[in-house]
Amino acid sequence: MGQSVISVSGLAKRYYLSHEKRQDTLRDSLVQKFRRLTGRTGVESDAEEFWALRDVSFEVAEGDVVGIIGRNGAGKSTLLKVLSRITEPTLGRAVIRGRVASLLEVGTGFHPELSGRENIFLNGAILGMSRAEITRKFDEIVAFAEVERFLDTQVKHYSSGMYVRLAFAVAAHLEPEILIVDEVLAVGDAQFQKKCLGKMQDVARTSGRTILFVSHNTAALQAICRTGLWLQQGRVVQAGPMNECLSAYLGSGTEPAKFTAQSAAKPHLTSASIDQAALARGRLRIQVGFQSPFPLNPPILGIILHSKYGQPISGSNGRMQGDGWAPPPLAAGLVTIELDHLPLHSDTYRITLYLGDGTQDYDEKRDALEFDYVAPHFYPQTPRLDFIGPVDLPWRWSVSAG
Repeated sequence: MGQSVISVSGLAKRYYLSHEKRQDTLRDSLVQKFRRLTGRTGVESDAEEFWALRDVSFEVAEGDVVGIIGRNGAGKSTLLKVLSRITEPTLGRAVIRGRVASLLEVGTGFHPELSGRENIFLNGAILGMSRAEITRKFDEIVAFAEVERFLDTQVKHYSSGMYVRLAFAVAAHLEPEILIVDEVLAVGDAQFQKKCLGKMQDVARTSGRTILFVSHNTAALQAICRTGLWLQQGRVVQAGPMNECLSAYLGSGTEPAKFTAQSAAKPHLTSASIDQAALARGRLRIQVGFQSPFPLNPPILGIILHSKYGQPISGSNGRMQGDGWAPPPLAAGLVTIELDHLPLHSDTYRITLYLGDGTQDYDEKRDALEFDYVAPHFYPQTPRLDFIGPVDLPWRWSVSAG
């Protein structure tokens, strides 16, 4: 580990969220036109101040691999844009020492009218590489990106997956001192994501380059990153070893359901339905609310645990619990499901919910909940990203002399 290559001190970024009022009357329209003519946009009264980052300070040493974690809206992407010089901070400063390659959004840095071949040289030049350096790496970049057939096609005709493959190949192979990667890799297919993560492992292990990596893939973070930075509501909650940051982050708070909860008052309720769901971090604890125009006798909630790619891992419902399980008939209620141990590899998982009464299902919420899971045991060496399947069964191994 070398000297500091990224120094962030008191960094803050403010945005204004505009809340335009409906212009229902002629008077409203005239007021807005007058404001535009006089240069007044109404920011004073119609815009809300929003701080995407607030008082963020940290250091990154040369050769470190930092995983940045946090929920959506925590400020992760804004931080990377500031570090990439795409946006200016409102307060504080960020000092970067070395050439930076950023992969933040699909197609960033590509000229749509140029071909893939031309964009490789353009991106290399932007990164400060000489033509000789780019030429030396050219065949390797094209082979990795798998775009040989489309090399002389304008990139505006590329699919999002092709964009990502080429952009990542350029950024990873042209050897900038600092590589910044956002969740854009999620656009690619599973096989290419695995290929990219393997390349990042190689880069981190052999070249000594500094990497900042934002991802919800806990297995990848655990495998690649030594240091973690946990952001919440624009502030740094914890910085330190990646495993410790992941454990703290994944053990905090609850995750609401993806679907929109219905109102408690349902004048037009015609069938039993799930109206709320939440998942507690730490040990798996799920609470699901339901309502029905008639008593469910008995109310039965079904649950299926899926991998992030949709493969079912396990399923159950209350009746499978046994032990004389027999709740009373209910037209509304709250079901709680708990698991103290998950024999899973670190990864992202989804939960589908069903509501019925033992004779039929009345409601289904596919992928209602999603959670990141980190296995409680951490591997003494870098964990593999190519484990087979999501389930971590307790195999026992022994070796004896022949």
